[in-house]
Amino acid sequence: MSAPDYYRVLEIDSKATQQQIRDAYKKAALKHHPDRVAADSPERTARTKRFQQINDAYYTLSDPTRRRDYDATRAYGSFGGAGAGFSRDSSEEFEEEIPRPQGNAGGFPWSAFGFGSAPAGETEDSHNRFSNEQFGGMFEEMLREEGMAEGDQATPTGKFWSIIGGLSGGAMGFIVANFPGMLAGAVAGNRLGAVRDAKGKSVYEVFQELPQADKAKLLSDLAAKVFASAVGS
Repeated sequence: MSAPDYYRVLEIDSKATQQQIRDAYKKAALKHHPDRVAADSPERTARTKRFQQINDAYYTLSDPTRRRDYDATRAYGSFGGAGAGFSRDSSEEFEEEIPRPQGNAGGFPWSAFGFGSAPAGETEDSHNRFSNEQFGGMFEEMLREEGMAEGDQATPTGKFWSIIGGLSGGAMGFIVANFPGMLAGAVAGNRLGAVRDAKGKSVYEVFQELPQADKAKLLSDLAAKVFASAVGS
């Protein structure tokens, strides 16, 4: 069994810098996040698998030691000579599905090297949990850069709550529920910007509890900013 080509997963060259790997992860994770479609969407399963693979790739390539071990194995011939970087001409074909390692199946135990499973675990639930936790850290970093989170705990700022309040009535109901004793009128309009999460939740914890449509909108808006920044740099 061949190891997955993580450079291809992130659509980067095999000589990419750590910053390029980080930037590629942001774009790929935001573009393919499962919450950009409804829970009952036929795309959901494929997106979840793609999101897991993106997180596996980032976990492996973002750490210099893991990346060195992976590159050594890759150069040994596991990809049938595909040691060069990702070819963007094949991106449309790759968009459909990313092959995932399925146990050992008589093949090489890539998990022994941390490729594709560690620390994600072997179950679907553990893999989803790992992917969400890793993405959560990056999500909070991105929101800090946008002025929507602050401090080590990524506490939501007034700007964050202002944006959330403008998404939908469902989001407004969520905000009110998070502030016992407050009425909708007390947090509506201009005063919404002064609201802080009294329960001490991080922006990602708040994000995970939002209505699905609002999560999709926030991810799309953040993706637009990240892609615009990449084009302008």
